Amino acid sequence: MINEHLLDLYTDYLIVCPKQTTATGLSALLNEQITHDQVTRMLSGGGIDSKQLWKHVKPMCQEMSSDDAVLIFDDSIQEKPYTDVNGLVSWHFDHTKGGSVKGINFMSALYHSKEMSLPMGVEFIVKDRVASDGEGNKKYKSAKTKNEYYRGMVLQASDNIYFRYVLNDSWYSSSQNMNWVKQHCGVDFIMAIKENRKVALSKQDKEQGHYTSIKSLKLEGCAVSVYVEQLNFPLLVTKQVFKNGDGSTGALYLACSDQNLTFDQITTIYKKRWKVEQYHKSLKSNTAFGKSPTHTINTQISHFIASLIAFVKLERLQVRCNQNHFALKNKIWISATQHAWLSLKQLSTPHAA
Repeated sequence: MINEHLLDLYTDYLIVCPKQTTATGLSALLNEQITHDQVTRMLSGGGIDSKQLWKHVKPMCQEMSSDDAVLIFDDSIQEKPYTDVNGLVSWHFDHTKGGSVKGINFMSALYHSKEMSLPMGVEFIVKDRVASDGEGNKKYKSAKTKNEYYRGMVLQASDNIYFRYVLNDSWYSSSQNMNWVKQHCGVDFIMAIKENRKVALSKQDKEQGHYTSIKSLKLEGCAVSVYVEQLNFPLLVTKQVFKNGDGSTGALYLACSDQNLTFDQITTIYKKRWKVEQYHKSLKSNTAFGKSPTHTINTQISHFIASLIAFVKLERLQVRCNQNHFALKNKIWISATQHAWLSLKQLSTPHAA
């Protein structure tokens, strides 16, 4: 049984602490009204998991539910370069760096509605199975692939709350995932796809095996109905051209299962996927996600879930105070610095005899 009061104190501590978060640190902050052993037992108990996260966000998700709600999927890596490898902390390929980094690879299902974004599910990639790379070298793999986790998380989310679309990048845009979202879960999707994806321009072309790359189609500014070999329903595909920071241009290809949307509607809805990038940035910067010296898988996962709950608290404060997470943290730190300033003044002032 989770001590809800202690978990509440711990998540507050993750928001206000500017350095490494420890059980002794929280105990000292509370003048030892809570012992560090109590905090350690809570983190090592194994009860702080994705179900506990959903317990915290479920009432808020139900309250903010709307016809325009979306479920956004993405994964990220929290680097832990100085922590021992244990399966949870492992080596993962980071496409932003073009190489492998040591850390925690986690997947999130982010529910976005009415200007709020809440993580309603999370999975951690634990590489605890030994495999061979074909040359006799040992490699560690997860028991489930990211796509298997993805499908399970979509199904679980669709069973618990209403959302209109699933949004994700091209990593999760396989035909198997498209079929799963549309037909098994009964939800539409908008997914980024790669430019070499093959499509047929009509049902007859599909039956005859006539496919072409979407890169060869004139898609800019419009939505074209196409067919994919492994799907028994049509897709709308679009192309959005954008400028990079260095002045070069890039193209984003999108596939949508809702045949009633226009180009502008598809691209506008997909822009909401940026919310998951903001979520990752705030989680790593504002809730001490990577600032725990825990060593076991149980305590590490407990700390990470607590960080997600702390994010939920900041999201709620953001709506209440009309300030973003970083502005809220800055306000907290200014107040803390002012108190530290006064404490210094009191220590520096000679006491009367």
